[in-house]
Amino acid sequence: MAFDIRIAGTDVHFSCASGQNILDAALAAGIEMPYSCRKGVCGNCAGGVSAGEVQSPPSEARPAGQHLYCQCLPQTDVEIVPESWHRFDPTARKTFTAKVFRNTLAAGDVSVLQLRLPAGQRAKFKAGQYLQVALPDGSRRSYSMANPPHESDSLQLHIRHVPGGQFTQIVPQLKAGDTLQVELPYGNFELKEESTAPMLCVVGGTGFAPVKSLLDDMVKKKVQRPVTLIWGGRDKGGLYLLAAVEKWQKQLPGFTFVPALEDAGDAAALDGFNGRVDDAVRQRFDALAGHEVYCCGSPGMVAAVRKACVEERGLDPHHFFSDVFVPGPAAT
Repeated sequence: MAFDIRIAGTDVHFSCASGQNILDAALAAGIEMPYSCRKGVCGNCAGGVSAGEVQSPPSEARPAGQHLYCQCLPQTDVEIVPESWHRFDPTARKTFTAKVFRNTLAAGDVSVLQLRLPAGQRAKFKAGQYLQVALPDGSRRSYSMANPPHESDSLQLHIRHVPGGQFTQIVPQLKAGDTLQVELPYGNFELKEESTAPMLCVVGGTGFAPVKSLLDDMVKKKVQRPVTLIWGGRDKGGLYLLAAVEKWQKQLPGFTFVPALEDAGDAAALDGFNGRVDDAVRQRFDALAGHEVYCCGSPGMVAAVRKACVEERGLDPHHFFSDVFVPGPAAT
């Protein structure tokens, strides 16, 4: 049995099979709406249901009066009211056999994995998007591309070693010449290129990866926007790629870097902020109306930053863009 899903105010509709969630059905039909984790954690896919009945489990990420489309199962034909949507070509997503070119331990618990695609093949993606790595048992893991789109013959991944993590136990053993199956692109955490609003980027740990792609892409395209980057970690060792920050300080006019570290000595040494990233936001900004915020990290960290920006500093909630890192198997 299948249900008809219609986008309110349009003639656009698509089919959703019984037991299939609305987001997956939309993506299969070539209709993309905001999403990130696809696990009901980040809240990016929240939207309205204006007609029909759905089964939608409770979630802290679910705003009042809305539903998480990645968890939303229709029980009848349904009319939805997404925050935004656009058509895309589902066949643009490609699978590659990528070869390990370099595997660097950038911090005690972070590997920077550089992959090369087969000769003559190029990956098409937007800055900020992610890929899925297919593991031998058929499960997948999601990682953001840290390189900008114009470096299309290679892929750079920043991988935190998660205790007990299936893939992160493999990563330290990978050597030049080993291969991985990857599929991309996924996600819509991407720069709003038509905007000239000041940008605040708030990241924790390897949440730095997609923002690195965004900022490198801005350099390539000569985008002129004020940018503040707040990068959080336990100590300065967690800021594992400061060389990239140093380049942006030279290449991006109006760029400001704020390291936010739990270690007071390291924070002082880097002329940074001693504490959490959400408190760094509060300390640096009295108001965020007219800004855009790009936030990447753990669910708790993203929720705390959203509260500081939207509830306490007046940011338009539609201008808070997030990519939530949720460990474990990816939704396929």
